[in-house]
Amino acid sequence: MTYDKPLPRLDALNAPFWAAAKQGRLLLQHCPACGDRRFPPGPVCPQCLAGDQDWVEASGKGTLESWIDMHRAYWDGFKASLPYRVCLVRLEEGPVLVSNLLDKTEDLRIGAAVRVVFDAVTDAVTLPKFTLA
Repeated sequence: MTYDKPLPRLDALNAPFWAAAKQGRLLLQHCPACGDRRFPPGPVCPQCLAGDQDWVEASGKGTLESWIDMHRAYWDGFKASLPYRVCLVRLEEGPVLVSNLLDKTEDLRIGAAVRVVFDAVTDAVTLPKFTLA
């Protein structure tokens, strides 16, 4: 599979997130001590500084916080996708994710309901993207 856009750097900290995405599941890092849920992951909880962190499955549902239509390719790999939509999605669980909104409609609004979909872009990486719910 050839994919010429930038890819996330997979490491020990984010490995559970990317492994779940390959299975069509969206995970958030979770602090058992205080209940905080977050993305991107970190080595300690930013709320209570506890070191033991785990992962919980997110619903994949959220609301559209903002978006932008990209009309310029800052990397050559994006030229064929122009224009493409980058979005901020607030998940039901609280964290905000930066992703792509696949819908091309002009009838968007802040607060629109969205849901996650998964795009297997390489054998190793499946990207969570969003569509209107």
